[in-house]
Amino acid sequence: MPTRARARTYDSARIRAAVTAQLGHVRETVAELDEKPLDAPTRLGDWTVRELLTHTAATVDAVGRLLAAPAPAAQEAGVNDYAAAVASFAGAVDEGTREAARDADPRELLERAGARFAELTAVAPGDRLLAVPVGAMRLDDFLVTRCVELVVHSDDLAAATGAAVAFDRQAMAAAVRMLADALAAKAPGGSVEVRIPPYAVVQCVEGPRHTRGTPPNVVETDPLTWVRLATGRTGWAEALDAAEVSASGERADLAALLPVLA
Repeated sequence: MPTRARARTYDSARIRAAVTAQLGHVRETVAELDEKPLDAPTRLGDWTVRELLTHTAATVDAVGRLLAAPAPAAQEAGVNDYAAAVASFAGAVDEGTREAARDADPRELLERAGARFAELTAVAPGDRLLAVPVGAMRLDDFLVTRCVELVVHSDDLAAATGAAVAFDRQAMAAAVRMLADALAAKAPGGSVEVRIPPYAVVQCVEGPRHTRGTPPNVVETDPLTWVRLATGRTGWAEALDAAEVSASGERADLAALLPVLA
């Protein structure tokens, strides 16, 4: 059952602007690509860049599609519920993406998604409920999940094409915070402090709770590495070996808890 708990409060105007900005960065990058890179492989199974971009457009276009549908009667889910449920509808997403990518130009899909998003979210209140697969969610909560999708897939695009995709600061902040809160919800407790400066600090994992001074168990990493760890793009051991994450204390091993969203 969904918890209905919200990890934190997000500023409505900033979240909407972050989605628009990060989508804009994706579109700018794609505009510089010719047709050949669209058929290049990605790190997402056997998806090509074409499928990746089709899916990216769909994640934003979902906002307009859901706003066009009747609003549910009551809230049923929050941001953490969405993170925990993503894997359950991955199969349907994969099938729909492949079908859509066969007949459309991903550049046009991205452009249409951006235009529709701007038009509909300009007037929709943040507490407007949307009938998402995990349960009825507030619009602003759903937009946080769109920031995660856009940041993650911007990084996927960069990895597949070698292009330098820019990251909007607010979109990255929202993605980092949502994924950090998802870890804390997955492994509640106070024995490990996870730091992702400058955006988030959370405590997690059962055990003795830290109250003052330097915590005995600390994990620290940068925002992009955290996004990659939390979504399975980078493995825990790989990040440690590359000195992209530091972990001190006998409980500061998050390997069994990652990814939190895949």
